[in-house]
Amino acid sequence: MRLLIFIFTLAFFISCTTEESPETADMILHNARVYTVDQPGEFSAAVAISGDRILAVGTDEEILALAGDSTEIRDLDQNFVMPGFIEGHGHFAMMGSLLMNLNLMKTASWEEIVAMVEAAAKETEPGEWIIGRGWHQEKWFESPSPQTFGYPHHDALSAVSPENPVMLIHASGHGLFANEKAMQLAGVSAETADPDGGAIIRDAQGNPIGVFEERAMKSIRKLYQDYLATLSEEEKLARWLQQVELAEEECLRKGVTSFQDAGSKFWELEEYQKLAEAGELDLRLWAMIRHSSEEMEGKLDKYPVIDAGNYFFTSRAIKSEVDGALGSFGAWLLRPYDDKPGFEGQNTTSISEVRKIAQQATDNDLQFCVHAIGDRANRVVLDIYEEMLESPETGQEKRWRIEHAQHLDTADIPRFREYGIIASMQGIHCTSDAPFVVDRLGQSRARLGAYPWRSLLDAGVIIANGTDAPVEDVDPLECFYASVTRKRADTGMEFFPEQRMTREEAIYSYTLGNAYAAFEEDQKGSITPGKLADLVVLSNNLLECSDAKILETEVMMTVLGGEVKYEK
Repeated sequence: MRLLIFIFTLAFFISCTTEESPETADMILHNARVYTVDQPGEFSAAVAISGDRILAVGTDEEILALAGDSTEIRDLDQNFVMPGFIEGHGHFAMMGSLLMNLNLMKTASWEEIVAMVEAAAKETEPGEWIIGRGWHQEKWFESPSPQTFGYPHHDALSAVSPENPVMLIHASGHGLFANEKAMQLAGVSAETADPDGGAIIRDAQGNPIGVFEERAMKSIRKLYQDYLATLSEEEKLARWLQQVELAEEECLRKGVTSFQDAGSKFWELEEYQKLAEAGELDLRLWAMIRHSSEEMEGKLDKYPVIDAGNYFFTSRAIKSEVDGALGSFGAWLLRPYDDKPGFEGQNTTSISEVRKIAQQATDNDLQFCVHAIGDRANRVVLDIYEEMLESPETGQEKRWRIEHAQHLDTADIPRFREYGIIASMQGIHCTSDAPFVVDRLGQSRARLGAYPWRSLLDAGVIIANGTDAPVEDVDPLECFYASVTRKRADTGMEFFPEQRMTREEAIYSYTLGNAYAAFEEDQKGSITPGKLADLVVLSNNLLECSDAKILETEVMMTVLGGEVKYEK
């Protein structure tokens, strides 16, 4: 009996000692300005990491006490530490594709684009496609001549690429430019009719100028897809994997640790899951399914997929859309465009089809995410959501999203809050589009309802932020600057600054707000003990530096799951 009492007592004291002994950190970042996000406006000095999780946050003294013989200790010299940026809406593989092809995002004129295609044609075999993306006619410093609705005609482009079909995707993704060779192969002529939900832009004589908007793009895109179909399955997969790798590197270099992909096909989702489960993803992906209701029928039983590969891949949402983009006159409006009288934009997917997909999301416990840019498009989606969600309580549970939500009628803003609808917006779109928004919408509509972040936030709406890459550069710092200043970085043009976010709100929208929009706030979005150790170290304090310093901020280090994935 005495022996048993002794053993029990010894075991008790050993147990108590073990419970009270702090865990040793694998990595410590100290002498820093650590903004955890879960306590707005407050800073800590250091953070400890164990495995892939945050172990503790506190003073230098408290955190350094967690060091062991093998702990990696980094003195950050008062640099700014915050949760890794979460890209709230982008197109992951497309971003990689942009990095493989002609990047037209920074082009300032049509002549510059023609010159880039001419150079590419000299290095490309006859018959092979030349692909590019990122041009925007409203952002050129010179208006092309000849032009229709601000779009150049194809003649100069066709002259430098007579043997190669050319497809140049508009920055918005809702239009494209094709040269004469591509149009010939597609059988497009003056007699070709516009499809429902799309337009072939024509000159005064009715001849196609080379621009295809919305659903009209299918004729050219199908040609390119047919070309890709001639590649072997191994070649196609190798190209796609290269896109993924390039996209990962670009994101990590810019402090992005998680990426919400706004629409992938079933085969891509399966490949992402394989990569995650094999430990071969260097970025956390959350992806939406992008198919028609017919294509998804009977194929959603594998979903949702949640936290596959140790929290590296999730697919728990479906993507659809109801209109196009404002820049290409595709946004669906309640009243006509000011600069295109009598035209109210495009309804690109039938409302009956969107309702079918909403029912599939409901039946399979998936989030529903619908692209809506114009005020009519947003109202229609809100109507569908209220009909399908049945009650505000159900809406709060489902966290359905409207992707972009760029131009709203003020009467619809409170409806987001009532049903818990996430406004998945992109701060950089505001300043990127600023030069033409008033032309399109007029002064009153632009001032009250264009990118109305302040109105939404004051109404209690959750905003998820991002860039829509590759529509815009995936750089979160440029987007953060746009969110808190509403100013263009190049010209200083200011777009109705009364609607800007505070610094704290903008960081929240890029971290915990995005995590909440994906049902991931328990795992990421703040530097909280127990959460994933996804962090970014920046050269400037985003809460306290001047506006100009935001754009000078450098990413010093990106940590994902406790591992340094990028270091300047």
